[in-house]
Amino acid sequence: MNWTPEKLPDLSGKTYAITGGNSGLGLEAAKILTKKGARVVITARSEGKAQEALATVRAHSPGAEVSFVRLELDDAASVQEAASALTEACPRIDALINNAGVMQPPQTRTKEGFELQFATNHLGHFRLNSQLFEHLEKSSARIVSVSSIAHKFGSIHFDDLMGTKKYDATQWYSQSKLANLLYAFELQRRLQKRASRVTAIACHPGYSATNLQSAGVGQQGGSKFFRVLYKVTNAVMAQKAEYGSYPLVLAAADPSAEPGAYYGPTGLGQARGPVGKSYVHPKAMDQDVARRLWEVTESLVGPFFPS
Repeated sequence: MNWTPEKLPDLSGKTYAITGGNSGLGLEAAKILTKKGARVVITARSEGKAQEALATVRAHSPGAEVSFVRLELDDAASVQEAASALTEACPRIDALINNAGVMQPPQTRTKEGFELQFATNHLGHFRLNSQLFEHLEKSSARIVSVSSIAHKFGSIHFDDLMGTKKYDATQWYSQSKLANLLYAFELQRRLQKRASRVTAIACHPGYSATNLQSAGVGQQGGSKFFRVLYKVTNAVMAQKAEYGSYPLVLAAADPSAEPGAYYGPTGLGQARGPVGKSYVHPKAMDQDVARRLWEVTESLVGPFFPS
């Protein structure tokens, strides 16, 4: 399989919500989806940057229907407000793309005391998906989780999820990306058992040059070492963010995308190359770990499914 956006059908009448849609992969996905006629709602922390992104999308796709909802995934109140705003703004959501993330910040705690990467990349999306679930059910939506090739290097530190005993920014980033994939697969299993109309699909962008690497934790200021490192490796090794967004769009909008699948680049260590079903490390398929992660997550942020 060598998927490209040319394979998409007309998406008029469809609506897609993208977390972190103000730059990088999310912005590129928004451009592709609107070019095919879809309505797109992006979320971002900063209204100023979101407005710049909306202008970029409209310039790329004249007449595009694109709007913004403010969201800070590491803040429970913001997630609740964003879920309410998305429900009100979108009579239907055909796919929710869990794209936003932070990467390799200095050790940082959220208001709830959670480690920032785990809170943003995993817990925040779990919360958002849960609070939107009944609305997503109405339109037989897809929940798309964006993981990373870094999942191969991750472990779920159940004895120290928040890195209070020992914190390493790279290890905890990999933990969050493994959590994304474990969550996506476990969510699909649970949806299937419920005979839900919602489906879960996972994807990854390979190694793509985005603001995630260049700024570390974006607006919150990442490690100077990693910013310098990624400035070099992005120039030498990374593919354009546009290409990295292809798996996101495939998972969200292509009729051929399969529930429970994992899409991404398939060449050169999954860093780039033809887009199709990508390699999954065996640790991401461990159902016992996935069930435990789900249970721990619910103990932290509340039950996923409505009672």
